[in-house]
Amino acid sequence: MAKDPLISIGVLSKRTGVAVSAIRFYADETLIPSVRSSAGHRFFNRSVIRRVSFILIAQNLGYSLRRIKIALESLPENRTPTKDDWVKLSNGFSGDIDEQISKLQMLKDSLSSCIGCGCLSLKHCRLYNPKDQIQVHGAGPRYLLGEKYSDLVTKP
Repeated sequence: MAKDPLISIGVLSKRTGVAVSAIRFYADETLIPSVRSSAGHRFFNRSVIRRVSFILIAQNLGYSLRRIKIALESLPENRTPTKDDWVKLSNGFSGDIDEQISKLQMLKDSLSSCIGCGCLSLKHCRLYNPKDQIQVHGAGPRYLLGEKYSDLVTKP
């Protein structure tokens, strides 16, 4: 297998659209591997372009850098990751993504019915909370977070 060519931090920045300062940060936080020249300049394997792109996508999906770092640790550092390596990494995110899709669909469905009802019938509105009785179960929109009225309401 051919050795992965090294590229400068400037080339990596240009190819990914990520600021040099962010690339330095990713390297310092060991999200991406780098090597130093004898003069102290950072160089990166060309395959790091994909890692930086993955970081950008995962951040846009709301993942923390900590979670992204854990995922990237599954990739080999001593060689260019293969398709199988990336499949293994993505399998770790599949459950999270399915859960996110489910939550977003539930939110979409709930908001549509709420907007459609116009809160004309407060006894049936999923957001209605008489005497603030649901607050004992935690902050936030409990119904829109997937909890059922019957599970939250304390019966007299």
